[in-house]
Amino acid sequence: MARKMLVDEEMNQTNQEEAYYDFDLFVIGAGSGGVRAARFSANYGAKVGICELPFHPISSEVIGGVGGTCVIRGCVPKKILVYGAAFGSELEDARNYGWELNEKLDFNWKKLLHKKTDEIIRLNGIYKRLLSNAGVKLFEGEGKIVGPNEVEVTQLDGTKLSYSAKHILIATGSRAHRPPIPGQELGITSDEALSLEDLPKHAVVFGGGYIAVEFASIWRGLGANVDLFFRKELPLRGFDDEMRAVVARNLEGRGINLHPQTNLTELIKTDNGIKVTTDHGEELIADVVLFATGRLPNSKRLNLEAVGVELDNTGAVKVDEYSCTSIPSIWAVGDVTNRMNLTPVALMEGTCFAKTVFGKEPSKPDYSHVPCAVFSIPPLSVVGLSEEQAIEQANGDVLVFTSTFNPMKNTVSGRQEKTVMKLVVDAETDKVLGASMCGPDAPEIMQGIAVALKCGATKAQFDSTVGIHPSAAEEFVTMRSVSRRITCSGKPKTNL
Repeated sequence: MARKMLVDEEMNQTNQEEAYYDFDLFVIGAGSGGVRAARFSANYGAKVGICELPFHPISSEVIGGVGGTCVIRGCVPKKILVYGAAFGSELEDARNYGWELNEKLDFNWKKLLHKKTDEIIRLNGIYKRLLSNAGVKLFEGEGKIVGPNEVEVTQLDGTKLSYSAKHILIATGSRAHRPPIPGQELGITSDEALSLEDLPKHAVVFGGGYIAVEFASIWRGLGANVDLFFRKELPLRGFDDEMRAVVARNLEGRGINLHPQTNLTELIKTDNGIKVTTDHGEELIADVVLFATGRLPNSKRLNLEAVGVELDNTGAVKVDEYSCTSIPSIWAVGDVTNRMNLTPVALMEGTCFAKTVFGKEPSKPDYSHVPCAVFSIPPLSVVGLSEEQAIEQANGDVLVFTSTFNPMKNTVSGRQEKTVMKLVVDAETDKVLGASMCGPDAPEIMQGIAVALKCGATKAQFDSTVGIHPSAAEEFVTMRSVSRRITCSGKPKTNL
């Protein structure tokens, strides 16, 4: 009885304490993950506040916008520019399909830029309405954490507001990194690249990841001369080596100059443009130099270490498998945690957070079989394990099935560009471990393949599936012959 009275007294005290919180949840950062977590938490009945920096296409420490990187200065505007750039080669290919086009085609960069900006402004408004419709209170300003249950929002006029919250969620994303080389202030990041007033005639891109490859494709597709410099032997480190080689071949085939195993060492402003110097002694002049050398978590202005939130050496917020930090009332999702930095993953983490904290359904994000795409021209898309990862993790033999073919569209257009598809299979269980495709519509096709892999599909099930004819996608269900069999003892590691 005494124990029951004590428990009742503790519950009453807890309820009284909860009544003093201004919010059940306060979210710092209204990007994809933060907005998803805020909305879903509100749908569970939580009182939610969220803060975000004022809108601008180019971010800084004091400007951002509801919608975050993906919507305002990332995936969405990038994909719009990819669509625009792809029309150039499409129009070339159209001639052999009977379209009589003038030899000189004009392109209006400012018109595309204007349309892109209109779209991100529209989406910014949609995200604000999503929050409002869910009953989430939006504050415009910079947020920081001043205690385990207290946040401070600095408004645009400099006034500071303080709020208490039972739970605080950090969802501030990441920001582009500039390499520490002389003249680095002359270069730009992806933020500025999406809002350039003039289309460059000659662009230098430094980096070998998604952003580097995508912008090289965009600018080349729009008619610029492009030089792509990267540190490894092939671009897209971490992807399947065979597919990386395919992407490199396609980039060169489209007219992009590749400079593997090369670093930029200095940028100098000249009357003719920016002089770029490399560690190989090369020098060239460019209108624009894009740094696409990675991103760092947006955490340094949040006052996290002062309140006891642990960070790693990159500034990423350390979290457990439920996205909880070292402080039980403070949580984090998305790129600021540097787990798997993809927009749909941030959405998943935000959903799991809301379920765990307010839905009474503890949920861990599942990072297996997450598909992704590199929107180069043509694109690369993958799901599951690369060949190298499969070999590293294998307990038995690994079977590799590949198909390289000329897409039907190219047979008439005359474009010399192969599509490559690949399946990696566990020889003992017949389970498909990974799938890759580089070619037109790869991301659209791979989304469906991802469902199959998530369900544990076997190669026999792929083989028994009837294809759609004529389509490129049907190749995934008609790859009958093993391209190679790798035994567990032969585990090559790549340094490409």
